[in-house]
Amino acid sequence: MSGLVSTLESRLHSSGPCSAAARRLACLVLASLVVTCSAQVLAQSRTTVRVAFIPVVTWLPFLVAKEKGYFEKNGIEVVMTRFPNIVNLPQALGKQFDIVPTTAPDFLNAVGSGLNLAAVAGESLETSANKSFLLMVRNDGSVNSLRDLEGKRVASPGIGSVMHVAVLYAMRKEGGDPSKVIGVEVPFPAMADQLKAGRVDAVEQLEPFAGQMLQRGFKSLGAPLLSIADPVLFPFWIADAEWARANRTVIRRWVASLEDGLALIRSDEREARAILARASGLPEAVVAGVPIPEYNFRITPAQLDVWRNVLVSQGRPLGGLDMNRLVVSGD
Repeated sequence: MSGLVSTLESRLHSSGPCSAAARRLACLVLASLVVTCSAQVLAQSRTTVRVAFIPVVTWLPFLVAKEKGYFEKNGIEVVMTRFPNIVNLPQALGKQFDIVPTTAPDFLNAVGSGLNLAAVAGESLETSANKSFLLMVRNDGSVNSLRDLEGKRVASPGIGSVMHVAVLYAMRKEGGDPSKVIGVEVPFPAMADQLKAGRVDAVEQLEPFAGQMLQRGFKSLGAPLLSIADPVLFPFWIADAEWARANRTVIRRWVASLEDGLALIRSDEREARAILARASGLPEAVVAGVPIPEYNFRITPAQLDVWRNVLVSQGRPLGGLDMNRLVVSGD
């Protein structure tokens, strides 16, 4: 292709007198060949990245970047696999996936068990001004504080999940005994009905379901994540540590693509919500009311260290982990 382009350029400049129309036609052919050649070179230089994803608002910059072609623009060919939850994803790195979403407890516990993993990019933060997780109870007066959870059944997406860890931590800070909580694993969409039926006494609920429950008359006991820090690191992206150190350029392009996705969310929220509706399958009326989280793709050892201290306080043997080695950025 490049040889053909050079030949046409040479003939165009060296040819004798010809009509203006002929020269314009030759220029158009040459421009078309250059564009085609450039596109082929870009396609050949793209790095394939295998990614697990969950189609919820937490990962909206990723969903936007994929649909709008921002990854391809930045030299990444994303192969997506949809997952129902993120609990077991760290174990799949280096085998089934290159980059996956996670939370600090899942990540740190996986590293503590011997997996060689690294945090490569942030995703969302929980802040007092922008909450995405609430602890919900019935509005009947039976549970009015975290201390009232002693001996109660609490629905959680996972007993070792970031949300359950936060609830137990917040409960202890208020003087309650977390060991007396009875954890029950329940999917987010089923939590409201389980609470209404009295099968559980509280639920660890995520948006958009938390907002829907407030509208139905359930009561919030607050945002337990904020008992850890404000702001506090919530979900983020991780990879196999060796892969990450060998692919810092890919990580930089990954973050650039997420930033492109975030730019569209900020400039055209209506389009971003339409993308979320298509990805999640939720009705547009529901998606229209989903709060947009605070996104930040930078991640630091200090953000992870906050969570390490929480887990150590709950008996996890993670005190010896070096947080500085657990972050590999594209910088």
